[in-house]
Amino acid sequence: MAISVEVRGDIEKAIRILKKQMQKDGLMRELRARRYYEKPSVKMKRKRIEASRRRRKLRLTF
Repeated sequence: MAISVEVRGDIEKAIRILKKQMQKDGLMRELRARRYYEKPSVKMKRKRIEASRRRRKLRLTF
């Protein structure tokens, strides 16, 4: 699951590519969530809300 970017010249471009890969993988969101303890009840509620958003988004795209 390691994310890697090969740097060929332009470091700024490599950093942008790395950030995009991390965002796509959800790594930054996970790190932000792990910064503080989340009670199991709050975690379940958050996951339930996220799932309903995903379902609603899928329903609207068809």
